[in-house]
Amino acid sequence: MTRSLIRPARLAAIGVFALAGLIFWVSFNTAQGTNIRSDDSMLRLSDLVQDRSRKNAGLDSSAAALRRQVDALAQRDDGSTAGQKRRLSSLEKRAGLKKVSGDGLAVTLDDAPTNATAKVPGLPDPEPNDLVIHQQDLQAVVNALWKGGAEGIKVMDQRLISTSAVRCVGNTLILQGRVYSPPYTVTAVGDRDKLRTALDKAPAIRNYLEYVDAYGLGWKVDEKKSVTLPGYSGTVDLRQAKPVG
Repeated sequence: MTRSLIRPARLAAIGVFALAGLIFWVSFNTAQGTNIRSDDSMLRLSDLVQDRSRKNAGLDSSAAALRRQVDALAQRDDGSTAGQKRRLSSLEKRAGLKKVSGDGLAVTLDDAPTNATAKVPGLPDPEPNDLVIHQQDLQAVVNALWKGGAEGIKVMDQRLISTSAVRCVGNTLILQGRVYSPPYTVTAVGDRDKLRTALDKAPAIRNYLEYVDAYGLGWKVDEKKSVTLPGYSGTVDLRQAKPVG
């Protein structure tokens, strides 16, 4: 949902009452008379998601170890020349499959306190949607860092590649089969001045910073003199690609 500090005109009272009645009926019908927030089935579903996320992380680690063994065996016996091996290593690094080290930035975004009020005179008190990190906020940071010349980016503890998708469901991040809760940290390796300039110039980030000032959303940029990003260790769904142009 797109952020905007300018809210539309309020609906007529009759429309509000009708909508409230509809929401009440749907909530009652869905919950079947139970408390959705404390219903055991909902709590079990949340536990199941977290458990699956932990298992996925373990499987990723095991698969990465096996992939390294296979790659080592393949490179030992493939008959490639030293020049071909250097080119392959360079391509793997550019694709995000190899670790990368250097200067960089770490950007942290966080939800505002649930009891936050307007910090700027004249603004209305926030609605729940104003107090949480949205998918477009994380995407804006990632896109700005790429535009600033980042050599590599990771979100939380996972390296991004060309097929990575940053998706949020509710107030959780789902990335490559794993689930994360805020605060979210995006780390990039690259020229720190160029990365920071790209962040400052991004319109979507300037819009987010208005909410930081207005309602207390979290925003922190840390400079890193030396940071190492791991190589991507998951499966690569993309099998073939063709350059545009």
